[in-house]
Amino acid sequence: MHLFLLYAAAVNTVGFAMMGIDKKRAVRNAWRISEASLFTAALLGGALGCTLGMHFFRHKTRHWYFKYGMPAIFLAEGILLWVLLPKLMPFF
Repeated sequence: MHLFLLYAAAVNTVGFAMMGIDKKRAVRNAWRISEASLFTAALLGGALGCTLGMHFFRHKTRHWYFKYGMPAIFLAEGILLWVLLPKLMPFF
């Protein structure tokens, strides 16, 4: 269970940081992090961090696929965790 929590904290921190880094690069007109990479971080379990970063840095909030996609991924991850966690508890 500790490894799972450590992984969740790490991937959400990375997702949050990626949003901040991409926003900073957007302001400076520099090389950007691809949208596919941002969604990959969310799909790997970092949807909460990406969503919080999106709102904290006010980045990608006008794109409907981020505005609705990131929270939808977070909701799907939550439901998946709610369904699978009781079945996986003996392993933890």
